[in-house]
Amino acid sequence: MATSVAIHEGGCLCGAVRFRTRGTLRAVVACHCTQCRKQSGHYWAATNVPDADLTIEGEEESLTWYSATPGIRRGFCKTCGSFLFWKMESQDYTSIGAGTFDGDTDLVIDQHIYCADKGDYYDIPEGVAAYPGSSPEIVTAG
Repeated sequence: MATSVAIHEGGCLCGAVRFRTRGTLRAVVACHCTQCRKQSGHYWAATNVPDADLTIEGEEESLTWYSATPGIRRGFCKTCGSFLFWKMESQDYTSIGAGTFDGDTDLVIDQHIYCADKGDYYDIPEGVAAYPGSSPEIVTAG
């Protein structure tokens, strides 16, 4: 009997960039660093997937990458500006904004990172792991 592989799809606000993931998605990590807050307008909540399990449509025409930190790229739609991807060039996975998926994902936030940089207008909820910088479980630029 064949087992099914989880497929999740999503994209940007205008639909010019679409993506499909294959397999299990990591729980969501909420990053409160200044760069993520500036790029997204709030903290950035993302899952990730191995690069081999990510297909992007519209990449050539509509996806652009910005690098605020050497070795790190942030992918967004050229047309609508949606912040979709975060990619550390030395790693073989890509982080994907949790809010960019279509429909329900069953994802949950399981940790908050760079909490020392968080905005003053919100609180980090209790009961979820929170770190002043990066988490020991994930690789980040910091």
